Amino acid sequence: MTIRFNALVPGDDGAAVRAAIERVIASGWFVLGPEVEAFEAEFAEACAAKYSVGVGTGTDAITLILRALDIGPGDEVITSPLSAAYSALAIMLAGARPVFADIDAERLTVDPEAVAAAVTSRTRAILPVHLYGQAADMPALERVAARHHLAIVEDACQAHLAMSMGRPVGTMGIAGAFSFYPTKNLGALGDGGAVVTRDASLAERIKRLRNGGQTSRYQHLEAGANSRLDEMQAAILRARLPLLPQWTARRRTIARQYRERLVNAAFSVPHEFDPGHVYHLFPVLTPARTALQTHLAAAGVETLIHYPVPIPRQPALTAMQPAQCPVADRICAEVVSLPMYPSLSDEAAAMVADAAAAFSDKTS
Repeated sequence: MTIRFNALVPGDDGAAVRAAIERVIASGWFVLGPEVEAFEAEFAEACAAKYSVGVGTGTDAITLILRALDIGPGDEVITSPLSAAYSALAIMLAGARPVFADIDAERLTVDPEAVAAAVTSRTRAILPVHLYGQAADMPALERVAARHHLAIVEDACQAHLAMSMGRPVGTMGIAGAFSFYPTKNLGALGDGGAVVTRDASLAERIKRLRNGGQTSRYQHLEAGANSRLDEMQAAILRARLPLLPQWTARRRTIARQYRERLVNAAFSVPHEFDPGHVYHLFPVLTPARTALQTHLAAAGVETLIHYPVPIPRQPALTAMQPAQCPVADRICAEVVSLPMYPSLSDEAAAMVADAAAAFSDKTS
C-alpha cells in the first residue's frame, strides 16, 4: 500500500463539480460572468470580508493589491524568506523590492522583531505569509505596521479559513491574497486566485486592474493586467466552497492524530500557535531529512519538501541584493512534509504516523 502525498481527483465533491462544469458549458459564458460574481460574493462571506475580487492566480492577487496601493519602483515590501518564491516574485512584478526578514524558529512565519529591524524610509508595506495553514504573528506585526505607518498585505494563499486569535486571515491588513491552485485547501481544477478586502475603493481598482485597466469596453484608464478568474474555475470553486469547513475540520483531525502519535519523535513537530490553524501542510523538522524520507518511502509513504531553498538564495532574487536569513536557511535544510488532505483515512494517517515514529525509535 502506497500512501500518496496528496489526492487531487474529485471525491465527495465530484457530482457537484461535474454539475458546475456542465452548467458553465451550457451557459456559453466563460470569462467574467455570473459564476465569478456569485463566487466573489460567496467567498467574501466565507472570509468575513466585505469584498472579493477573482483574479488569475494567487501571485496576481498580491501584485494587484500592491499596484492598487500605488506601491512600485523605489518602494520596499518586507516579507518572509520561507514560502513559495511567488510571494517575493509578486512584489517584483509590482516593481517594488522584496526585503526579507528572518522567520521565528518556532512559528516558522516572519519574525516581527526582524521585520521592525528591516524597516527603512523606502518601506511601504509588510507582506506576512500565513505558512502551512498557520497565521503569522499578526498582533505583533500590526504593532510594527502602526508604528511605521505601513500597509499590511496578507499572503493567505495557504490559509483558507484560518484564524488569528479569532480573526479571519485576509481581513486584518488592507487586503488578503488567496490562491486556488489545485493543491490548496480550496483548490480549482486549474489556476485561480482572489483578493479579499473591506475597502470598497481598493476592490474597485483591483477589478479594473485585473481587466487591463478598463473602465468600460475598450476604454483603458490605466495600464492594467490580464488576470481574470474564469467562469469554469469560479463554478468549480462555488461547488467546493460549502465543503471547505468540513474539509478543514478533517485536516485538523489528522493533524491531531499525527501530534498524538509523534509526541516522542526524535524529530521536531512545529507547534500549533493558534486553534485557527488549517493545516494546508504538516511539516516536521529533522537534520536527518534524507534518512527520514528514505525510511518513509520504504514504508510506502510519500513525502515532499516545502521548501528546500529559502527565497533569498534563489538566483532570480540576486539582483535584489537580499539579506540572508540564517533561521530560514536551517529550516529549509530540515523541513519535510507528511501527507495531509481531507480524504486521507484514519487508517492511512495512523500508518504514516507509526512509520515516522518507527524511524524515531531507530535513531533515538
